[in-house]
Amino acid sequence: MPKYSFNDFYEIIQKLRSKDGCPWDREQTHDSLKTCLIEECYETIEAIDNQDMKNLCEELGDILLQVVMHSVIAQENHEFTLDDVISEVSEKMIRRHPHVFGDVTVHNSEDVVTNWEKIKQVEKKEGTIADEIIRVPKALPANIRAEKVQKKAAKAGMDFENQEQVFSKINEELNELQDAIKIGDKSIINEEFGDVLFSVINLSRFLQLNAENSLTNATNKFINRFVDVFSLAERRGQNLCDMTPAEQEVLWREIK
Repeated sequence: MPKYSFNDFYEIIQKLRSKDGCPWDREQTHDSLKTCLIEECYETIEAIDNQDMKNLCEELGDILLQVVMHSVIAQENHEFTLDDVISEVSEKMIRRHPHVFGDVTVHNSEDVVTNWEKIKQVEKKEGTIADEIIRVPKALPANIRAEKVQKKAAKAGMDFENQEQVFSKINEELNELQDAIKIGDKSIINEEFGDVLFSVINLSRFLQLNAENSLTNATNKFINRFVDVFSLAERRGQNLCDMTPAEQEVLWREIK
């Protein structure tokens, strides 16, 4: 099996984008590839979670494909080149690691993170915490974005003092959601439901948990139990759709 270099790969993508290349690849734009980039990142994370190194190698290649494809498209549009991408990220790594490439002294990883954030603020010209919050990407998954916003607000002193206050806020938001449901206004229900979720994210932060991972694990647990319940019902000649909620609960508890 031949071994290809990075330059070989770059030329392959250029060929695909050329007039003699692939019709689908030629049609792609920065916008059309957004979903592909997101999907490839999630597939890479799943490979890591599964500790599947063979699949991880493949998925990292798919992410590299996205990077090179966007770079080739940008070069065609006279926006920037792949060399610009590599040069900029190299400069950033040197600039944000003054303890490695400069004369700054750090004692632990916390010092590194603190310096990183300070340097980033200067780079992004974020003069205030409000500027930082505004710049939190809207395209982030909602759980992750909420946590980032909350952490930045906490830096300005806007935070709960303890877990009890967070639980109190969650209960407050749940009561407001129940009141909204009684009123029946869909827009208000949607707003209050969002407030409940935002408060729960705050709790995950106080518990030092990753809400995204917690929800993923809970979903996986539900899937596994559902499959087991479904299989158990089939073995007993039962159909979940024909069963009452109480009968389904019996099977669920049996599996649990």
